[in-house]
Amino acid sequence: MQIFCVNKSVRLGMPRLQETDVTVKERVRIGGRSARIQQAVHDAVRKLDAFSTRNQITVPQIAAEAGVTPSTIYRRWGDLSALLADVAVERLRPIADPDDTGSIEGDLRAFIEQYAEEMSSPVGLALMRDVLATTGQGQPGACAGFTCDHLTTINERAKARGEQPFDIDEVIDHVVAPIVYRTLFSDEMPTAAYCRQLVDRIYPKT
Repeated sequence: MQIFCVNKSVRLGMPRLQETDVTVKERVRIGGRSARIQQAVHDAVRKLDAFSTRNQITVPQIAAEAGVTPSTIYRRWGDLSALLADVAVERLRPIADPDDTGSIEGDLRAFIEQYAEEMSSPVGLALMRDVLATTGQGQPGACAGFTCDHLTTINERAKARGEQPFDIDEVIDHVVAPIVYRTLFSDEMPTAAYCRQLVDRIYPKT
C-alpha cells in the first residue's frame, strides 16, 4: 500500500496547527505560470537533493536548475527553509486511503504500524525535519491535517459498518505523538511491537 507520495511513501503526524501566511508567500494563483514555476522549483530541489548533501543546496543553485531568478524564489517562499518545507509537504501529501482490514481496530493498527515504519525511515525523517525547520506553522499544520484526514477516513468507514468510532484527539495524543517524539528525539526507533502497545491504549486487550 502506498498512502503518501514520498519516494515509495512516508507519513508524518504532528499536532494540528493553524495555517499562517509566512511559510509560502504566494499561494493565490493555482494554475498557469505560477503553477509551472512551483513545479520547476520543486523538481529542482528534488534533483539537487539526490546528488548533494542538504547543507550544500543553496537558493541560487535551485534557481539556476529551475530556470528562474533567486528573487523569484525569495519572493514566493521567503527563504530556503520555507521552500524545503513546501517541497516536503508535497511529497507527504496523501495519494490513497488507509487499508481496509474489515474492522476499525484492524484498520487503526495497520495504519499506525505503517505510519511509524515510513515516518522513521531515512527519507521520512529528513522530510519531517524539513517541515519542522521552517519558522511558519502552516506546513506542520498541513502534515497534521493529512494524518487527521486518514484517521477520519478510518472512523467514517467504521461508522458505515456500524462500529463505534474512536476519539481522533485521543489517538493523536496517545499513539501518534509518542511515535513522532521517539522518531525525532530518541535513539530508539518505534518498532511494530511498540506501535501495538500504543494502540492497546485505545483498544486494550481483554
